[in-house]
Amino acid sequence: MSKLAAAVAIAGALLSGAALAQPAKPTVVLVHGAFADSSSWNGVTRILQKDGYTVVAASNPLRTVSGDAAYVSAIVGSIEGPVVLVGHSYGGQVITNAAKGRDNVKSLVYVAAFAPDAGEAAAELAGKFPGGTLGQALAAPVKLADGGVDLSIDQAKFRAQFAHDVPEEETTLMAAGQRPITEAALTEKSGEPAWKALPSYFIYGDGDKNIPAQALGFMAERAGSRHTIVVKGASHVVMVSQPQAVANLIEEAAQ
Repeated sequence: MSKLAAAVAIAGALLSGAALAQPAKPTVVLVHGAFADSSSWNGVTRILQKDGYTVVAASNPLRTVSGDAAYVSAIVGSIEGPVVLVGHSYGGQVITNAAKGRDNVKSLVYVAAFAPDAGEAAAELAGKFPGGTLGQALAAPVKLADGGVDLSIDQAKFRAQFAHDVPEEETTLMAAGQRPITEAALTEKSGEPAWKALPSYFIYGDGDKNIPAQALGFMAERAGSRHTIVVKGASHVVMVSQPQAVANLIEEAAQ
């Protein structure tokens, strides 16, 4: 073998070895919030899967912060390798608690989401700054057997309140299929936050009517966000209306 051929063979072997040594991409776990379901992540999931990520769009029970966080934590614990944990809206409070004690969670991404500190509740944070109109858009509460109530958005007000930048045909389906949340979940105090120990990333729209943009900016700054993206005019479901922007930030957090 000539010296040139030998050099080419060695270089090829080194490149092959380097390729094999590349770490696997993290699994992305997506956690929806109140008045949504796992399908709200479909656009983001499609992009991430195309880019080679394994995605789990968890079905968030929306019953209690502690119970929902334990459920998501169990999902994370079943995954081998690193995880990027992503939460939308109330799902942000869930991932804030679910990531604790899970060493494979490498980063957190908050998508128009609550990032509470210890002792804070979602309802409290939503009312901390002006601009939210969720209370005016809620349907009549459903009384539960345990004495609590389920909350959902009035279908006639759903698009204007929740998803004004999503086509009406789609929001009609979203409104009919929305998952209700218990009032207890929105008022339950959060535990010690994982964002104090993990790198966090934030994206939200300045047209959000569920969680005022000022509140979202406050939480992002407090959490020491590595990268905060504010999408002009976007609604509360920025992952539905702007899936590419959300997927890009998740992939940034996965690096």
